[in-house]
Amino acid sequence: MPGQALRRAAFLDRDGVINVDHGYVFRREDFQFVPGTLAACAQLHRRGFALVVITNQSGIGRGLYGEDDYHGLTDWMRAEFAAAGAPLAGVYHCPHHPQAARPEYQRACDCRKPAPGMLLAAARDLSLDLARSVLFGDKASDIEAAVAAGAPQRVLLGTDGRAAPPADLAPQATARFPSLAEAVRSESLRAALDENAHA
Repeated sequence: MPGQALRRAAFLDRDGVINVDHGYVFRREDFQFVPGTLAACAQLHRRGFALVVITNQSGIGRGLYGEDDYHGLTDWMRAEFAAAGAPLAGVYHCPHHPQAARPEYQRACDCRKPAPGMLLAAARDLSLDLARSVLFGDKASDIEAAVAAGAPQRVLLGTDGRAAPPADLAPQATARFPSLAEAVRSESLRAALDENAHA
C-alpha cells in the first residue's frame, strides 16, 4: 500500500518555539535557542517524527533582511539540529505579506500562516501523513494552519518557553504547554501521539 510509506511529522514554528523571538531574527548572534528545544526535538526524532520547520518570514518581504540572510541562518540552524541528533527533514518559509511588503512580495498567498500552504507543500515533498502529524506553535495562526491542513494534534506553546499560553488563545489547540520541552516530556501528549501513530 502506498500509504504505508508516509511518515508522520512534527511541524515546528520557528520564532517563539525554537528560538527566542527577538523580532525579525536573521543573524546568528541574535538567534537564541529556547532552553530544552534541541533535546526535545531529538526525542521526537527518535520516536519516528520527521521534523519540519514552518515559519512566516515577512521580514524578507518588508526588506529588513534578504533571502540570502535567511538561508545563511537556516543552514547554521540545520547544522545545530543535526549535531543535537535532531536532523530536520525540511524547513519551509513564507516571505510574503498581504500589505506590509515590497511589491514583489506583497500578496495574499496560500503559504503564510494561518494558510496551510507550507504544511501541504511539506507533505507533498517529504511523503508525510498529515492525518498522523502534530504541530507545535505559539500563535493562533499556527494552530489555524494545522486545522486547515488536517493535522489532528495541535499543541499551543508559550512564546519563548516562558509561561503557559493564555487559556483563551487558539481554542482549536488540542493541548497547551509552556514550552516544547515540557510538551515532549508530557505523558498525556505522548499517549495522544502514540494513539494516533497507526491511525
